[in-house]
Amino acid sequence: MTTRWLTPEEQRAWRAYIGAVHLMEDAMDRQLQQEAGMPHMYYSILSTLSESPEQRLRMTDLAERLKITRSRLTYAVTRLEKDGLVRRENCRWDKRGSIAALTDEGMTVLEGAAPGHVETVRSVLFDRLSPEQVGQLEEIFTQVTEGFQGDTATATGDDVPWRRRSAKPCS
Repeated sequence: MTTRWLTPEEQRAWRAYIGAVHLMEDAMDRQLQQEAGMPHMYYSILSTLSESPEQRLRMTDLAERLKITRSRLTYAVTRLEKDGLVRRENCRWDKRGSIAALTDEGMTVLEGAAPGHVETVRSVLFDRLSPEQVGQLEEIFTQVTEGFQGDTATATGDDVPWRRRSAKPCS
């Protein structure tokens, strides 16, 4: 098998992407830690739940929307549950599943954190782009995301993070 090395243009694009992602994630994490006492992942969970019907989602659906593993989500939701920001409920239609629900306190914390977070996102990303570039960015990353997900009816196993099984068996 022949290695398909990146072209110089691809290498520059890749390194620019990696650098930007790390810097943006750091800026968002720092802002949220300083102003709301939570990492960006926790904010994303609260935000996603707030946008969902009845402010609740099945855990597997929440993991899919966040593009993370179920074990990472479980860990984060457990922490948010201890802080009173999220409540876990049994799934009525699937005894094996559970629901994450945003609490009133979680909504209050989210509403307090949102203005600073939005300002950070604007300042580190959108204020640096033209409207045309924003459209291109959406188009590019939608295509990348869809490429990972492929045909969701046939994607299985390790294709996407939310379908991965934990490396350790449950005892």
